[in-house]
Amino acid sequence: MAHGVMLPRDVSSSPWQRLPLVRSLTRFWGDDKGLSFFSAVLLVVIFVMPPLLADTAGRRLPGDIAFALLLVSGVLALAERGPARAAMLAVALVSATVDLGSWVVPVPQPLVEATGLAALLLLLAVVLFHTLRDGPITLHRIQGGVAAYLLLGVAWAQAYTLLALLRPGAFSGAAAAGDGPRTFLYFSFVTLTTVGYGDVLPVHPAARSLAMLEAVTGPLYLAILLARLVSLAVAPGGRAHEG
Repeated sequence: MAHGVMLPRDVSSSPWQRLPLVRSLTRFWGDDKGLSFFSAVLLVVIFVMPPLLADTAGRRLPGDIAFALLLVSGVLALAERGPARAAMLAVALVSATVDLGSWVVPVPQPLVEATGLAALLLLLAVVLFHTLRDGPITLHRIQGGVAAYLLLGVAWAQAYTLLALLRPGAFSGAAAAGDGPRTFLYFSFVTLTTVGYGDVLPVHPAARSLAMLEAVTGPLYLAILLARLVSLAVAPGGRAHEG
């Protein structure tokens, strides 16, 4: 791909890179298929897993596996080759290891949520960089913009979960700290979209501040994204096209 959200990636000439399987995986994560796979996992984590796990309390292993897959696939699909990609992959793998490892060895739950939040914020920064940087408007860029918006909701859900663990009673209503991030996905997205049904209420000052910040960020992000896409469209060579 010559233009778009992702820059072209150089294929290493090392012997292991010449293996058919490695070449196939490199091509897969080097084009739109990688971002499409990441977007599909993101949709599953947000819209499919919560209702499937709704009848069970607390964290569930399938949900944690899906979250780990989300982090790793996002890094592989969006991060360019080089030290930055290696660093991001390391953060994602540490978060996934802590998350899944907590099912085997005791790990403080706040630490699990904190590492997940750090990985999500790093991934969100990369998606925003690729989406808002200079270049022509492509379907790839628009897909990245949608993914960034959804990642905002997931990251805030993770922040609410961490706060609920550190400050029990920070939320009242249909939210409990022990239910895990999936419980706060609903609250996060109704806040991000400024719907606010009122069945979950932030009562701690920190929870209220986070909720206000997310409520402001949702419309602001859409306005900035639209303005950026318009500015790119009117710029020389910025006409929208596929690929």
